[in-house]
Amino acid sequence: MVKMEIDMAEAPGSAVELSPEEERVLIRDITISAETLAKEGDTFFLITQRWWQRWLDYVNQDMTSSSVNGSSSYGSHHHDSACSSNKRPSAIDNTDLIYDASSEVSNVEIELHDTLVEGRDYILLPQQVWERLHGWYGGGPTLPRKAINTGLSQSDLAIEVYPLRLQLLLTPKGERAIIRISKKETVSELHKKACEVFDLLLDQVCIWDYYGQQKHALMDSMDKTLDDANIQMDQDILVEVLTDGNGTIDGGGAVQENGCIEKDSTSAIMDPSQSSISIAEGLSINNYASRSCSSEFSQSQYLASPSSDLDNLHGTNNITTRTTPLGLTGLLNLGNTCFMNSAIQCLVHTPEFARYFRDDYRQEINWQNPLGMVGELALAFGELLRKLWAPGRTPVSPRPFKTKLARFAPQFSGNNQHDSQELLAFLLDGLHEDLNRVKERPYIKSKDTDGRPDEEVADEYWANHIARNDSIIVDVCQGQYKSTLVCPVCGKVSVTFDPFMYLSLPLQSASSRTMTVVVLTSDGSALPTTCTVSVPKQGRCRDLIQALSNACSLKSDEKLLLAEIRGHKIHQILEDPLMLLSTIKDDDNLVAYKIPKLVENNIYLQFVHRREVGAGMAWEPYGIPLLASVSRDEIVTEAAIQEILQRMLAPMLGSEEIHLSNISEPSIKAMPHGRQDRPNEDDGRLNDQQHCSKSESTIKMHLQFIDENDVWVDLSEEKPIMVLESSPSLVLFINWSKKDLKKYDTHHFENHPEVFKYAPAPKRTRNEPLSLYTCLDAFLREEPLVPEDMWYCPRCKEQRQASKKLDLWRLPEVLVIHLKRFSFSRSTKHKLETFVNFPIHDLDLTNYVAHKKGSQRQIYELYALSNHYGSMASGHYTAHIKLLDENKWYNFDDSHISPINEDDVKSAAAYVLFYRRTRGENASANTGIQSFANKNHGFNRR
Repeated sequence: MVKMEIDMAEAPGSAVELSPEEERVLIRDITISAETLAKEGDTFFLITQRWWQRWLDYVNQDMTSSSVNGSSSYGSHHHDSACSSNKRPSAIDNTDLIYDASSEVSNVEIELHDTLVEGRDYILLPQQVWERLHGWYGGGPTLPRKAINTGLSQSDLAIEVYPLRLQLLLTPKGERAIIRISKKETVSELHKKACEVFDLLLDQVCIWDYYGQQKHALMDSMDKTLDDANIQMDQDILVEVLTDGNGTIDGGGAVQENGCIEKDSTSAIMDPSQSSISIAEGLSINNYASRSCSSEFSQSQYLASPSSDLDNLHGTNNITTRTTPLGLTGLLNLGNTCFMNSAIQCLVHTPEFARYFRDDYRQEINWQNPLGMVGELALAFGELLRKLWAPGRTPVSPRPFKTKLARFAPQFSGNNQHDSQELLAFLLDGLHEDLNRVKERPYIKSKDTDGRPDEEVADEYWANHIARNDSIIVDVCQGQYKSTLVCPVCGKVSVTFDPFMYLSLPLQSASSRTMTVVVLTSDGSALPTTCTVSVPKQGRCRDLIQALSNACSLKSDEKLLLAEIRGHKIHQILEDPLMLLSTIKDDDNLVAYKIPKLVENNIYLQFVHRREVGAGMAWEPYGIPLLASVSRDEIVTEAAIQEILQRMLAPMLGSEEIHLSNISEPSIKAMPHGRQDRPNEDDGRLNDQQHCSKSESTIKMHLQFIDENDVWVDLSEEKPIMVLESSPSLVLFINWSKKDLKKYDTHHFENHPEVFKYAPAPKRTRNEPLSLYTCLDAFLREEPLVPEDMWYCPRCKEQRQASKKLDLWRLPEVLVIHLKRFSFSRSTKHKLETFVNFPIHDLDLTNYVAHKKGSQRQIYELYALSNHYGSMASGHYTAHIKLLDENKWYNFDDSHISPINEDDVKSAAAYVLFYRRTRGENASANTGIQSFANKNHGFNRR
């Protein structure tokens, strides 16, 4: 008997099954207790957001509220539950959080996907909560993570979802291994792990920080944590074996008791041109690696050792030490404060602000400004910035800053999620008022334009603005635009020149979504086809099936079976026509199988491809599985299964094999869908000639299955295959031999595209849709005012719906661009997932500036952005930051910081962009901005 389970595990039986309400109350109470008593070292467990949401819908089905009684820290966003939300969830399935691990691979730690976001992809549960849910529902895999202390206080805890992943390189043997270890573990523990991995004794090795394939520092401070030792994710650690019993290492140095290497005393000060060793941080005369010295060496202070010593060092004749890059400090999440952390990191990494607040900015605080916050906001921000730029990488708690923020802006108090752009707007305005150099603001009455040149009027407006508003924020972030209003009745033209702090650009609303699905036939009538269709963004599964049916010319006696593929196997069949398409992620893999409508009481035969790996000692699944439908009422034999498989593979036969089997192939293709499960005795098309052809072509695949005892069994010609009534399908594994691979063109099912994948954004013209330039064109386009915002015409003496036109006049040093992703109406809130192609380099705004007399080109470069992932109800904010001194991009995800490629900066999550003006050869000061700002306020205005 063969049994196949699509779910990972059946939920264990329970003597007394609790009601949804009882489950909800019990989990709520356990959660409150666990969070109150949480301490360092406690274990938390990841659970997929998909399953967690299903459970919330299940236990909240009789409640009007969509949260767990308002007490749990786990939020939920209630969505349309047309697809049976009141059903008890099946077993917990965390497989969408992890990389697929082949069953043949053992002793490999489960690896999480690298881009998971808490709240969007997973939820963290205390151990007691996980044990309850797992006891009720079963499933897995189990993904435990430890709580670590990330601050000075015992209450500054964080869950280390991603421990350090380090590559150990053993020299001189050349072996290597990957390990996971907490950043709070000590160097001593790393020594022990390395010795365990390579089966060595502690006194046989010394370990080097081998960042960037360079020996940076000997790791001999056994009590120091890896975090304090500046060990970073995915870096190399060199494990150096002592070569003889006398304690010497390649190079002739003697190992001291503390593990340092003492070289021969023949080192000499050499001319820089002859030295081959670069010293970035300081190396003492006796060649002890200094990790504390931060003095800079002059050109003459180079140190070299004899070439005989240098040549024996592993892989290089250079030893360099690296300074710890500043500015790579994360912020703890205090409970839905990712919006604040994202905004703060963008401001903190604005170079002009970093310099200003690290100097003595207190002398510019305006203590008497009634519009300010008595300097308290500026002081709180300045102190936080200094902590984030201090040496070390221990995450900082922003609690003091948030306390001040909540005092002056109560809308940001509590633990609710907020908009990072709204916070940025408040911070920039609040910091400006706290740091306004103007102590007494003069009253200035604006003059009429009276036909004067725009340049003169604009300079006057700017001078009036500077006379009342003069701060570091104005110096760096404020620009000026020209606003032109035209009365539709009398033609009166009103021109004003107003300051701006940022630009809010509209996005094109996308009501549809494109989805890519591979369509496979079960009768061998066509090769696998990739179909990309457009469906309603808020549509359901039936909309996708209808679009695919039209695209692939589905016949009247066929239907489409939609399935999600994971690990090259069918993970689940999407049979519910009311399932929301929004639950299908862009990186999912879908297949639509064409199967006959007429087969009743059917069972699915799933064929999973496997190929040899290594020296033929193991098999691994690959490609897209095939699927056929047969009746349970028929006896399924090995011959019938081989026939079904050959029929499906027929279009992929090579030319020689087609010639051998050309007698039988037409009859196979012509066989009606309703009879594809077995040959019909009355059908003369399946005759001796066909069997002769099959024998001649010798095409017979090696098939296996896993029986009820989890034993691999070859498909037998003698015994019929019986399937349990409870099993929806039978999984058969095709073991592709090298000989079989030569007969078939298998590339058709090897590559499986994702539902939607953003292509690397090429350089685009200004007129191309969805570029940043297109958004800017829409922002500057002339359009009538909305009825709620009528303009009083001084000539008509009435309210008029005037047309309004904006033009950029002056641009700031730092240009902040807000992409308006969120739209609000009286009853709905909506987020636009539109992908905007924004330049990282060379954002050219020269032609957008209406003031043409300046000679400077307006070129900007991106250095930071705030990202928003997920929906409005359960989204998550991060920041991408470029450290200008290193010319490297990093992802700041609360307390977790990781390097990223520049190609990964662009995404549909981009929300607020920070651009900085670049300087060309003929660059001058900001056009006209210095005309009325020539006072020296202790800040270098550029």
